[in-house]
Amino acid sequence: MEQLNAKQGDVLSSPKLSFNGDGATYFGILIVNALLMIVTLGFYYPWARAKQLQYLYSSTEMEGSRFSWNGTGAEIFKGFIKAVGILVVLVIVMSIFRWAGLPALSILVYIAFLVFILPVAIHGANRYHWSRTSWRSIRFGYRGNRGEFIKLFIREMLLTLVTLGFYGSWAAMNIRNYIIGNIRFGSGEFYYDGDGWEFFKLNIKGYFLTLITLGIYVFWWQADIFRYSIEKLRLLHGEKAYNMYSTASGGKFAGLLIVNALIFIFTLGLGYAWVQVRTIQFLMNNVEIDGNIVLADLEQTEEEYRDATGEDLADMFDLSII
Repeated sequence: MEQLNAKQGDVLSSPKLSFNGDGATYFGILIVNALLMIVTLGFYYPWARAKQLQYLYSSTEMEGSRFSWNGTGAEIFKGFIKAVGILVVLVIVMSIFRWAGLPALSILVYIAFLVFILPVAIHGANRYHWSRTSWRSIRFGYRGNRGEFIKLFIREMLLTLVTLGFYGSWAAMNIRNYIIGNIRFGSGEFYYDGDGWEFFKLNIKGYFLTLITLGIYVFWWQADIFRYSIEKLRLLHGEKAYNMYSTASGGKFAGLLIVNALIFIFTLGLGYAWVQVRTIQFLMNNVEIDGNIVLADLEQTEEEYRDATGEDLADMFDLSII
């Protein structure tokens, strides 16, 4: 009877996300990481990255349970060495072509590198990152196919170049639909149905209204982008679903971003930890989840993946995965 009541409670009550980190603790982690990276001439980076992610995830809570990120510095270090090796080879090849008096070929090699390595980095980062993320011992996972994603990415980037950027909204949505559609939460499946035309209109509206209002509308534009990103996302489990909703308004974004800017400016950048904590708390507090999935019914289906090369490449190119 107790188990039945618990399950009924899970059905009737929607899960809430919250972030319990604090700026002072996070600042301490970042400072120690920075000092150790200086002392080790940057070689501490993998362990610094792991400690940062472990803190952020362990501070994020849903239904009274914390998330965890189980990657290690050693795993990231192995991927870091591979990533650095790839970049060194690129620099050597480009330098050879320049030395041979073939700068055009050097540029082509660089472009080809970006076209092929970026999708590999994004794919690898998602595969590693999500496999090391869990909640109540239920792992997340990414099931995208590398070959499929490379073809999709190259096609979308070429269409964006040919159309001088106008296809960018469609490219962004098609890539996002593929990536999120292949993320798993145990036996639950994420689904994203972004539409390029809708996203294009949203950004055109935001761009021109921001110009007309001398920049004031940018906060409402950000709120619209956030709302679109959240409300196109669903978690499916069998015939049941969780839908996501945003409660963030332009006024709320204005308050967040203006205060964040003031903190960053008046602390000469030292307030970055508080800025990031405030931002994560804001995003968590402005997402509502509604639906009929029973989280206790989710089963473990995902396997661990320990190659962090993609994670390191994505971090080097500042490709956000979280």
